[in-house]
Amino acid sequence: MSLPRGRTSAPEVSASVEAFLTEPLVATLTTLRPDGSPHVAPVRFTWDAASGLARVMTVVTSRKARNVLANPGGRAVLCQVEGFAWVTLEGTGTVSDDPARVTEGVRRYAKRYWSAPPNPPGRVVLEIAVDRVMNLNT
Repeated sequence: MSLPRGRTSAPEVSASVEAFLTEPLVATLTTLRPDGSPHVAPVRFTWDAASGLARVMTVVTSRKARNVLANPGGRAVLCQVEGFAWVTLEGTGTVSDDPARVTEGVRRYAKRYWSAPPNPPGRVVLEIAVDRVMNLNT
């Protein structure tokens, strides 16, 4: 998959961060509500180092999807923690119902978590074009 529009390169991460981001762990996703207050939710996600995209499967009616849709170009943040190790992925969030993008999100999710995600009506993929990576002990 190509880089998101307007991006010339994906952020570089170390091999240890890359390995940490392939572990089948849960992360927190932070988006901003229309009133500016943070909404934090536990999610499963995937990381695509080649394109610099983190993906979260959800439904268009979820609070996280509605937050991103209400704030085009707004920020979204994932933070995966295990013990005293963590990685934070931050970037611009978008929501897509494009069948190719949703299919790619499903494929990557199934590979990481060894089973397909739920398939409810209104399924979409929330993509984060990551431009900042922070980590500790990874």
